[in-house]
Amino acid sequence: MSTAASSADAFRRLHDGPDAFVITNPWDIGSARILASLGYKALATSSAGMAFAHGLGDGKVAPDQVLAHCRQIVGATDLPVSADLENGFADSPEGVAETIHSFAGTGLAGGSIEDSTGKADAPIYDFEQAVERIAAAAEMAGTVAGGFVLTARAENFLHGRADLDDTIRRLQAYEKAGAEVLFAPGLPDLDSIRTVCAEVTKPVSVMIGIPGRTFSVDELAAAGVRRISTGPALARAAYTALIAAAEEIKDSGTFDFAIRALGSGKIVERFG
Repeated sequence: MSTAASSADAFRRLHDGPDAFVITNPWDIGSARILASLGYKALATSSAGMAFAHGLGDGKVAPDQVLAHCRQIVGATDLPVSADLENGFADSPEGVAETIHSFAGTGLAGGSIEDSTGKADAPIYDFEQAVERIAAAAEMAGTVAGGFVLTARAENFLHGRADLDDTIRRLQAYEKAGAEVLFAPGLPDLDSIRTVCAEVTKPVSVMIGIPGRTFSVDELAAAGVRRISTGPALARAAYTALIAAAEEIKDSGTFDFAIRALGSGKIVERFG
């Protein structure tokens, strides 16, 4: 069995249970290796975490840079990696399919396609176009040697469209179109999450870290969630610590943060 095949199979099995699992989101080689050393079973890229590392905002990294980042994270550890492929870097179904083809060549175990357009005046693709895009992605994923676990994302709640019925309608359609995992980031409460899980048959992924919308592993598992993503939360935590340390120096002239920080040797030990 090829490495790609074993990676995709291992990733798919994680969704089969019996327990919910946490998929962590590194933003560079070092963070990927630290997370692997802590015993996590899979990794995912984060468009925001990656963008921070480039000094950019979410969605501002060029596709060729995203491709290089995916290749870097895949090569950092032996864990399965799923990529945040944003909107597939294309509007058309054909363009989304080509993105799946190109990125699968990096050895990814899977990836996600979202139904957000990246346009402020029309942030969500029309229903029919959104379904066609997932269908094209799923068809291409089915041709990948070794497999490719496609996650379909319904982005309503991240773009001011708090319409649970439409979100469920989209997820159900994406499931029929061939998506293996379903994801609606930004759902407001456990009741909404529980409802989504009950209305689809494929595994549901949830992202934690949004203020007021973060729940425990046990709570999410009880609601029916199979996969729990940290999204950009870990990268945000790291950059928050960096900013706080730099501000301490600038504002107080002290270096107490360095006393609290792990020693270099302890960090290197985590690289495995």
